[in-house]
Amino acid sequence: MIGKASGQQLLLPANPVFIWGSLLVALMVNMLPLGRMPGMPDVLLVLMMFWSVHQPARVGIGAAFVFGLIMDVHQSALLGQHALAYCGMSFLFLMMQRRLLWFSVASQTLQVLPLFLAAHVLEVLLRVALGGIFPGFWFLLAAGLEVALWPLVSWVLLAPQRRPPDRDENRPL
Repeated sequence: MIGKASGQQLLLPANPVFIWGSLLVALMVNMLPLGRMPGMPDVLLVLMMFWSVHQPARVGIGAAFVFGLIMDVHQSALLGQHALAYCGMSFLFLMMQRRLLWFSVASQTLQVLPLFLAAHVLEVLLRVALGGIFPGFWFLLAAGLEVALWPLVSWVLLAPQRRPPDRDENRPL
């Protein structure tokens, strides 16, 4: 177990169908009519950033841009508002990817809090700068809820990778 802390389990490879399926489910959750409430967490953002950290070759800035445009069209927002926020967050999470993976999940929540806050501040600044109304400080609640979702998302989405590999008498691993 070179490169891993003692006692930490090696993870199996993530199934691409599972990755993209989870992102599509998060997109559907974001498209629920509740999504326009100011304190509602952006579940799609949390899952995209999770997969950007754990599977950077599969989910990156391009996926963030496409999902951002979809959210812009769905919410009738300024075209590119979510795309810019998602791409910026994807870039920052990719920059922190190696560092985040060394921390425990509890420590990761403290590391991702400023990033989720930055995403919401950027979206609100864009909205207000272009003539929109200020939603109040309830948007900060969304960042707090996204940080609270991080451990749950980590536990749920890494569970399929924690399965023990099939034992074989010819393969003692």
